[in-house]
Amino acid sequence: MTTDEITDLLTEAYIDELETVMNYLTNAIVLDGVHAEEVKESLEDDVQEELEHARRLGNRLKQLEESPPGSEAFEASQSSLQPPEDTTDVQSVIEGVLEAEDEAIETYRALHEAASEANDPITEDVAVSILSDEEAHRTEFRGFQKEFPMD
Repeated sequence: MTTDEITDLLTEAYIDELETVMNYLTNAIVLDGVHAEEVKESLEDDVQEELEHARRLGNRLKQLEESPPGSEAFEASQSSLQPPEDTTDVQSVIEGVLEAEDEAIETYRALHEAASEANDPITEDVAVSILSDEEAHRTEFRGFQKEFPMD
């Protein structure tokens, strides 16, 4: 792997993290109902963590003499995380989070592999650290998936 491939993956992950922040925040605001509170609280907490991931990725890009992208480079892709029309549809948000976490995990595994092949231990460390957080989020939302009623 080349540094270009690593910076491409870092850039992709940076943009994905910022889109996740937007969608988690929106869903934490719009969800309603008795079953929504625990999921909303988790999303609120995750917003800060995902924002920190973006910050770490952007800083790593800067260290590699690249600039993190601005909003013009952004192309939305998380259709499953859009706020539901029925604001009590907590299950659809849970499913959207699980899909987003699976995609993030795949990206960070690819980043780790690319960094390992390029002998870039700093990027490897960033990838492993964030990967651990994403797997924890996925585990938490798998629990919500089991606990919350299906409509």
